[in-house]
Amino acid sequence: MENEEKQEVHKRRIHYSGRYPKNFNEKYKELNPEKYGEQAAHVIAKGNTPAGTHRPIMVEEILEVLDIKPGEQGFDGTLGYGGHTRAMLDKLQGQGHLYSGDVDALELPKTIERLRGAGYGEEIWTPRQMNFAGIDKLANEVGGFDFVLADLGVSSMQIDNPERGFTYKSDGPLDLRLNPTRGMSAARRLRNISEDELCDLLIYNADEPYAEQIAHQIISSRNKGVEIATTLALYREIEKALAKVRVSPQERKDLIKKSSARTFQALRIDVNHEYEVLEAFMEKLPDALRTGGRVAVLTFHSGEDRIVKKAFQALYRGGVYSDFSKDVIRPSKEECFQNSRAHSTKLRWAKKL
Repeated sequence: MENEEKQEVHKRRIHYSGRYPKNFNEKYKELNPEKYGEQAAHVIAKGNTPAGTHRPIMVEEILEVLDIKPGEQGFDGTLGYGGHTRAMLDKLQGQGHLYSGDVDALELPKTIERLRGAGYGEEIWTPRQMNFAGIDKLANEVGGFDFVLADLGVSSMQIDNPERGFTYKSDGPLDLRLNPTRGMSAARRLRNISEDELCDLLIYNADEPYAEQIAHQIISSRNKGVEIATTLALYREIEKALAKVRVSPQERKDLIKKSSARTFQALRIDVNHEYEVLEAFMEKLPDALRTGGRVAVLTFHSGEDRIVKKAFQALYRGGVYSDFSKDVIRPSKEECFQNSRAHSTKLRWAKKL
């Protein structure tokens, strides 16, 4: 009958083999930390990040250098899971406004829903799907910023999900795009790249010491008809490339692990044009900051840090910034112990004259 109440469909919990779930989609408790807070807390206590979530890095240090005051206007260039945005919103105490941008079309709606549900309304917070290199257009639209944050790290949600292809630890499509709806995937990039170009890419983007061997192996396999379209396929090519390196079995295992991480990093930087985007952001940043405006940038490898350091130094000498960080600020030992993904983080800051 039409007036009868519809019975709620009962959903059976996900079943998995063994005592603990291993695959990303099986970790239904970690993927729902609001509902299963005890499980999420248990994962965090072990120094890990619950699947599908992200733990913001160096929150207290960032808030200290940005010195946010109620009534100010700011921009979080890399929203991610929303941890930094939430901390900055709390500092505003309901006065002023924060804009947050992110290119990830898959994760952005989830973060918006989560923060809106936490009570951060349109009067205090405006999210945008945008690349942070577009800071100049946003600043022209809203009148500039008193504080700006750019966290250049890849979010844990992206790393953990095998469908995004960000890591060799799980098999999935070799994608690596921050916005999977636009641009060229890493798999497609490898179909057309030359051996010399790939070698240069590995050196410039990741300081890979075995760049020549890895590039030669990948291109040789490709020329033989091998399709490198998955994360596992790329990992196997790196294994082959390093098979003849004279080291012990344990050293080889560590070598392959580190070179795989660097290779994935190099390809990710390439397909997302990360250096070009960062350089554009650093160039546009001074005009987007109001007088006395502060900026904080979190970097995660030497290439990024060099770009930020040189830009701050040059603009300080040119009289644009009144002060900047002469040395990097590192996360505490406690934070690194609690969150292993914080180890490589470097924080730099500057203040506009």
